[in-house]
Amino acid sequence: MPRFTHQTALITGGTGGLGESHVRAYHAEGANVVIGSTPNGLGKATELAAELGDRALAARLDVTREDDWAAAVATAERTFGTLTILVNNAGVQHPATTIEQTGLALWERTFAINVTGQFLGTRAVTPAMRRAGGGVIVNIGSTMAHGGTALYAPYVASKWATRGLTLSAALELGRDGIRVNAIHPGVISTKLIHEPAAPGERPISDFYDPKPFAIPRLGDPADVTAALLYLTSPEASFATGTELVLDGGLLLGPALPAGVA
Repeated sequence: MPRFTHQTALITGGTGGLGESHVRAYHAEGANVVIGSTPNGLGKATELAAELGDRALAARLDVTREDDWAAAVATAERTFGTLTILVNNAGVQHPATTIEQTGLALWERTFAINVTGQFLGTRAVTPAMRRAGGGVIVNIGSTMAHGGTALYAPYVASKWATRGLTLSAALELGRDGIRVNAIHPGVISTKLIHEPAAPGERPISDFYDPKPFAIPRLGDPADVTAALLYLTSPEASFATGTELVLDGGLLLGPALPAGVA
């Protein structure tokens, strides 16, 4: 039997490079999937749901809006009966800029999507997961939450905040049978990495050569999806407050060249 039969997963940013990978995998593993998308991406989310067929639906979900969260959770329960998995996947990067030159609007937008969105999602799904008898929430962070990175202070700070939110929620919700974990991807091969954050900017991939990594390649969305499926499965029933770094060894520093040891 597929691992997620009779489970319902709500995935924010469900049409992005990571999000679509997650949606397809949960559906293939038997779950009902709710594909959360901003109004701009709702057409693509609807097409993806139609392609998958039964057990999939698209939902308008601007993660910064409380009413969108309420509607998405209500739709999931009304359509599928329960909501048991939340993947707080939606996130935004910003153009490189010094703290001195960072406008307040850029700072607030980054936090609104990357942090407030995860807070609102956790708050919105908690009653539904209690009604279902338990559930799992996974927040998608970043390896930038484990250090500092010049020119990306808003993004870095927002991902550090994700860590604190994850750990606090795990402590609050554990006795309700709700596990809360985080995944911190490194450089994953998606549009976010390969396309400039603003016209004239260099893409992030220009600054990361994976050759020194212990695993000398960029990550693939499937790498993150596989870890996500594990953390939300019964096999991880003893894992909460877990922070799983998936970076090929980026944070470790340069690896010993092959043949030297």
